Amino acid sequence: MKTIINWFIDNTVASNLLMMVFIVGGIVSFMNTRQEEFPSIETGTIQVNVPYPGAAPAEVEQGICLALEEALETVENVERMTSTAREGACSATVEVASGAELNRVLNDVKSAVDAIVTFPADIEQPIIASFSPSSTVMSLALAADTDDASLKEIAEGIRLDLIDLDGISRVEVSYIRPFEISIEISEFTLRQYNLTLNQVANAINRSAMDMPAGTLRTEGGEILLRSKGRVFEGAEYENIIVRSMPDGSQLRLGDIATVKDGFEEGYLTARVNGKNAAIVDIYRVGNEDTVASSAKVKEYFEAQRSRIPASVDFMILTDDAEGLKERIATVAGNAYSGFFMVLLVLTLFLRFKIAVWVAAGIPIAILGALSLFPSLGITISSLTIMAFILVLGIIVDDAIVVGERIFVFEQEGYSPREAAAKGTLDVFIPVIFGVMTTIAAFLPLLILDGPMGAFFNVIGGVVVICLVASVIESQLILPGHLAHRRTTGYWLEGSALVNRWLLLQKRIAFGLEYVATHIYQPALRKCLEYRYATWSFATGIILITFALLLSGRVIFQFFPAVEGDRIYASIQMPEGVAVEVTERALVQLEAAAIELQLELDEELTDMIARGDAPSMPGSVVDKTLTTLGARVNRGGPPSGRGTAGGSHIAEVVMILHSYADRGEISANDIRDRWREKVGIIPDALELSYTSDSFSAGQALSFRLEGRNEENLQIATTELREALGRYPGVLDISDSFRAGKQEVQIEILREGEILGFTLDDISRQVRQAFYGAEAQRIQRGGDQIKVMVRYPEEERQSLGNLEDMMLRTPNGGEVPLSNVAKLSLGNGYSSINREDGRRVITVNADIDRQVSVPEQVTSEIYAEFAPRWLEEYQISLALGGEAEQSARSMGGLFASYPLAMLIIYALLAIPLKSYSQPLIIMSVIPFGAIGAIMGHFIMGQELVFFSLIGIVALGGVVVNSSLVLVDYINKEVHLGHSLPDAVASAGVARFRPIFLTSMTTFIGLVPLMATPTPATFFIVPMAISLAFGVLFATVITLFLLPSLYLILYDFTTHRAHVEDHSTEAYVDPATSL
Repeated sequence: MKTIINWFIDNTVASNLLMMVFIVGGIVSFMNTRQEEFPSIETGTIQVNVPYPGAAPAEVEQGICLALEEALETVENVERMTSTAREGACSATVEVASGAELNRVLNDVKSAVDAIVTFPADIEQPIIASFSPSSTVMSLALAADTDDASLKEIAEGIRLDLIDLDGISRVEVSYIRPFEISIEISEFTLRQYNLTLNQVANAINRSAMDMPAGTLRTEGGEILLRSKGRVFEGAEYENIIVRSMPDGSQLRLGDIATVKDGFEEGYLTARVNGKNAAIVDIYRVGNEDTVASSAKVKEYFEAQRSRIPASVDFMILTDDAEGLKERIATVAGNAYSGFFMVLLVLTLFLRFKIAVWVAAGIPIAILGALSLFPSLGITISSLTIMAFILVLGIIVDDAIVVGERIFVFEQEGYSPREAAAKGTLDVFIPVIFGVMTTIAAFLPLLILDGPMGAFFNVIGGVVVICLVASVIESQLILPGHLAHRRTTGYWLEGSALVNRWLLLQKRIAFGLEYVATHIYQPALRKCLEYRYATWSFATGIILITFALLLSGRVIFQFFPAVEGDRIYASIQMPEGVAVEVTERALVQLEAAAIELQLELDEELTDMIARGDAPSMPGSVVDKTLTTLGARVNRGGPPSGRGTAGGSHIAEVVMILHSYADRGEISANDIRDRWREKVGIIPDALELSYTSDSFSAGQALSFRLEGRNEENLQIATTELREALGRYPGVLDISDSFRAGKQEVQIEILREGEILGFTLDDISRQVRQAFYGAEAQRIQRGGDQIKVMVRYPEEERQSLGNLEDMMLRTPNGGEVPLSNVAKLSLGNGYSSINREDGRRVITVNADIDRQVSVPEQVTSEIYAEFAPRWLEEYQISLALGGEAEQSARSMGGLFASYPLAMLIIYALLAIPLKSYSQPLIIMSVIPFGAIGAIMGHFIMGQELVFFSLIGIVALGGVVVNSSLVLVDYINKEVHLGHSLPDAVASAGVARFRPIFLTSMTTFIGLVPLMATPTPATFFIVPMAISLAFGVLFATVITLFLLPSLYLILYDFTTHRAHVEDHSTEAYVDPATSL
């Protein structure tokens, strides 16, 4: 390595070109790397959806879900399978085992589903796909006091225009019911013409079709033959011939039916600021860039808005790219501040040009890491910027050690060229192995499993790349620049400004030297003299901290949710409820939102008057979105083909201005005030308020798994009551709810005598009330069902059902009530299953200022899990945040011993000792203690991100210790006595140890001092690193030399050690 370093020092062209490769490569990569909120993460999930239109959840469970479970039991590498039977479909989710090939498992699942032969005849084609990462880029809204058809026509035109734009591949129109052509024929008319609904549907299908008829081979060539009868508009269906009469007359569909070309029957609707609305959602799929896509949509929006009718409000409802750019700018601003603070610290303690070149290692290393992003598939996201901040003070450590050593050799009289070579080679081994130990410390982040682990993999990966780039910069680029810098004849040499700066540097250097020799050195001597007392004191600190952790006084939370700029109020009424009841609940929610909005605007006006908030936009709430019949998309992947909506589901969303524009008013505070204003809504089964942009799942979530339905209901009631007794627990809900009222049909003996089967009766009833699907047509971007059924007025009461006339197998007619028994009952809203058993999920939110989720979860589990398993044969499993916590914490602690073993090996190799690495690693627990103290000082709670910082500390804090021990070993090899070497090492290495710790701490100060929702993820990790490094540095300077001598005591005759060590401390001159 000596040859390579000397070659780069002498060849400035090579070092400059290497630097330019890093810089240019980083800039080019930055310009060509896509930006997104969070990295796209493959979840290893396969979704299976089997539509069964018109079927009740119990039918779906028996006919589809059970068959799916049985078929997928044989598929390999399936970790868990859950399924939900709901009205009209069964949805199954297959979680693939970690490390398995997703496409192979997907093919196995498809083969298993295709092999099922017991599915009901009326199901639609199963949809099987792996969950592909995608997210919302932007939502456009069309709002007007007009009907849905007019809005949909405009929205569809916009959707087609947007899809034509480069970089945009998926756009959907939301909150408009799907089109449907409904052909309604009364029972009287059917009987009059001796027709059935099925016969009419078959007539439509036979007539309205295109069919190839072969090829006509003529002398002039081949001519294709095809029949052309496909129709696409409702009016065209009226001309379809249903029957030809013997007298030559024809019975057309328009003669006997009313054809309605409109929307499916349902309740789906949306309002924006009180006006009827259609929403156009633009999604990012695959490698598409969120910011670039947003810019193109905005450009289209500005050009198109003048062409939209004046009566329609065309607006940008949400723009996730703006939030992304704001968060990245906030985090990047912290990074810039940290960089300049690091530069300032370095220039105060080192020569200006040395400090500048040392600090330049930060952007050079970061740009070098950026240059590798495209080839490694890493994107520019909030997480990558946060990783850069984390590593800001770490990547400069090796450059500081090298630069400071070169500076020392220059002070000893060596030329810049000689000082650069000797200084770099002198610390080559501790620098290289120090960086390798830091990389090893981040290993748990790289191998952490699960959805949460995927986020930390990105942070760990970016840190490792930056560290590698920093080593290359410090060993091959920095020495050449320091060797050939101009020390005389530079700009402003001899000026008053430069002279004052040099004077200030001398004073600071003298001050640091004074601290090292007159304060630190005497204190170190005392610690060395009373080294066993020092060791005992340090051990006491560890025991006290450990006792505090065991006592529960140190509160730990896994992952508090990150607040966003949208607040969702979701309500669910009993299924099948009259839509007017849900509308009244929506009015209550909207009225409270309007009242709160006025209050917030008054508060913001006062803040603007005081200068505490920007004058624009002047309001807290930007827009209000209300939906009935469906939930609002929370920024995830598109839902696919829309439904007509249910009357029991509704949601109101407050879309807030950005955190800065609204005067930094907390979204969580707004959420709590909204909840208080709304109060209780009668008959609501679920009423929840959410202001999170990201969370690890429900704060409190429990899964009750069993086979006995009655026992599950009893346990659910007990659990809800227990949760309600905890202070701060809010919005308790469960997945077990009664569904719509059901009429259950059973065939009578009389029906069997007439030749009916239950299938005959069920099919005729289904065709009359749900409809017989004649065909499906593609009209533009819409797939439209053509349904034949009774008119709406004949499908509105139980009397209509009882009086319905059935066609017997021999062509006669008989009332339904004569051949079947009709009984009323209640079904289920939905039925959840997991691994072959029914599951009820109980969820709740929690006020973290009042109670801690971890405490509530542990107490509930301890109280109920053993008893329920014994009494009810019910298993209690943790879900939501607790499930992710167990998975992530387990993975973290499982990999931590491996990281420590690697760090030990990396320390043992350069030190050529088995015991000295243990001395160095003894500072790691003190780093954790400093991190905990830092959270108390900053008023922050310990969260999972704090543990990530503590784990990463393991490799960072040993670097200074490695430099110190390496220096002691060198002094001993030069012939100095061990006591002399130990006593002088701390003073000699005081400045680099001080500078590396200070730069790490100072680089993170802007992040810790200005916490915002944008930096929520990284602040606890930054606190752990910053305060952990500070505390561990103090331990390194005092405890480590003492431990070194204690080790010597244990390996040498004690009397001999005491005789010589006592003499060493009597005379200060002999200790240096």
